[in-house]
Amino acid sequence: MEFEEYVSARGQELVRLGFTVSGDYQRAEDLAQIALMQAFRAWRKVQRADDPHNYVRRILINSYLSMTRRRSFTEAPAAEIDTETTVPDPATDIVNSDDLWRALARLSARERVVLVLRYYQDMDDRTIADLLGIKPSSVRATASRALAALRKSRQSHRVDERLS
Repeated sequence: MEFEEYVSARGQELVRLGFTVSGDYQRAEDLAQIALMQAFRAWRKVQRADDPHNYVRRILINSYLSMTRRRSFTEAPAAEIDTETTVPDPATDIVNSDDLWRALARLSARERVVLVLRYYQDMDDRTIADLLGIKPSSVRATASRALAALRKSRQSHRVDERLS
């Protein structure tokens, strides 16, 4: 498969994966672009891999995890945006109102990636471990901690609803 064919066939899937792990559409596009740029540079090596798409997904996941380690990742611009010239994105309202997205955002980057790969991408522990370069037991432990945090978040949300 040529690179152009790969991008046509899998490009949007990479953007969706980027959105699912990052929760931000612009960052998702950046992650997909970074992954495709790096894959293009090493396309011969990517083609020789057992699963080229898995190889590119790993590039995207590693790029996201790298990005979250940077100090600038948590910084937010303070300047006001002129809302009259900006077209609001309807997806933003949906994402902001969804409790699951908020709970996922509170997880560490690795916890979020593990849950997304397991439940959204339907990957098994060994495949996730290979993608992240960790042991399958670490995947299970990370998923367990992340799910416990989500349950705790959901329980505290129910308590907040009863108090209001």
